Amino acid sequence: MATFMIGLAILICGGFLYGALCERVFGPDNRETPAYAKQDGVDFVPMPTWKNALINLLNIAGTGPILGPIQGILFGPIALLTIPIGNVIGGAMHDYFAGMICTRDGGIQMPDMIKKYTNSKVFWIYDVFVSVLLLLVGAVFIYTPGDIAATQVFGFSGGAKDPTTWIIYGIIFVYYYIATVFPIDKIIGKVYPIFGAVLVFSAVGVFFVMVGSHYPLVNVWDSWNTGAFAYGDYFFGLGDMKSFGHFMPIFFVTVACGILSGFHSTQTALIARTMKSEREGKMTFYNMMIVEGFIAMVWAAGTMALIQMGAAKGGITMQFENGVLRYFQQAADGGLKAISATSVVGVLCRKALGPVGGAIALIGVIVLPVTSGDTALRALRLTIADTFHIKQDNNARRLMLATPIFVLVFGILVWAKVDTNGFNLLWRYFAWSNQAMALFALAAAAIYLLIEKKGAFVWMPLIPGIFYTIVCGSYILNAKIGFNLPWNAAYAGGVALAVLYAVSVFVRGRRPANTL
Repeated sequence: MATFMIGLAILICGGFLYGALCERVFGPDNRETPAYAKQDGVDFVPMPTWKNALINLLNIAGTGPILGPIQGILFGPIALLTIPIGNVIGGAMHDYFAGMICTRDGGIQMPDMIKKYTNSKVFWIYDVFVSVLLLLVGAVFIYTPGDIAATQVFGFSGGAKDPTTWIIYGIIFVYYYIATVFPIDKIIGKVYPIFGAVLVFSAVGVFFVMVGSHYPLVNVWDSWNTGAFAYGDYFFGLGDMKSFGHFMPIFFVTVACGILSGFHSTQTALIARTMKSEREGKMTFYNMMIVEGFIAMVWAAGTMALIQMGAAKGGITMQFENGVLRYFQQAADGGLKAISATSVVGVLCRKALGPVGGAIALIGVIVLPVTSGDTALRALRLTIADTFHIKQDNNARRLMLATPIFVLVFGILVWAKVDTNGFNLLWRYFAWSNQAMALFALAAAAIYLLIEKKGAFVWMPLIPGIFYTIVCGSYILNAKIGFNLPWNAAYAGGVALAVLYAVSVFVRGRRPANTL
């Protein structure tokens, strides 16, 4: 487990040191926070640090840091190093600066932050990206908890032709529809501490069992000969190359939330309005992303162990059918039965934590994305309403706007379930839009530092911003549903976009912030 432990040390020690640097650069002080300056008893309410930190963790953590690493580990043990490094200098830094700038500017929403530090044209592009992301979040957070519930809790097939699959989807769908229109999330909010405990229990439990039972992990200097590693392009549907290919950008698009997540910045205003002191920001924003990185590392390593065990020993194995990667587990008759990528979650929970502990962990994995999906779709309705100035002052108007949103979500869900490679495609475009969203917050943070005469540290958000511009640009330029360009052209285009991104940041940073 040497590589895993090295990665864990990077995550903990690096997070402590780099988090301290982020805090020193931003410079939190004793000024009055929005929780006091705008206190209204509804949104602007002072709350204790532990509660803010826990709520933020639950807002940002769904199935992203679980399913992303489950698929990303197929690239090999290098994932156990890239996840913590990217988390420390990318994701956690992104969350900290986004949250602290929102706090310093009076608890403004991310769209207002983007408009203040960029311009109206970028704001409109951001609005499109955030709408696409929230739409895909809603679809993913019906698909994944629904599949896990169907296959791992109730024992159904989870197939597209199984009526029980659509009944479970329908229950989640109806809840989302109601929650998007009516404020029933306040009921769910009362049990958030329980869900938080379940989330931590599942990750910590798997970690200790994995270490204590000496799970068979692979080090980065060892051979990693799974089918996914040898036929990486098959898994991602990008070609017919029978070699490990295109780690950059595909790995970073796949792992997503464990390294960097633009969705997190859309949640910052909620907590920015309840912090008693700016000095709580490191714990609330930076450290909670480090916790998410730990969750991602545990699930990546646990999946690697299942692959090493093989189906015969209670793990999983993989085969390719028509260019699509399939997961298999040993059936009662000794043969292999196909399982979905989401079912790997249940296999690992039960293997590590037993029937009771595994059931508790599964409940957490199911409930957490549900409590994130409802807020995502509500945020989408409000974003569209704010952009086009559509009144939402009664249930009829809210239903009128929510209905077309849910028609789109349902269409995406049906396509993802019926298409044999639908989930892989849905996940990648959810992850891609998630990473693309982060570029806006990173640019705003860099411009903020330039405006505040802290240009010596502009490299902190700018380097991840440039890197992920290349990732997002090259991926969408090559993707079949994107521009379908050859890889050489896609990489060149990604680099060109990164240069434009950096130049735009420095040009905009020479002017004062816009007045809202």
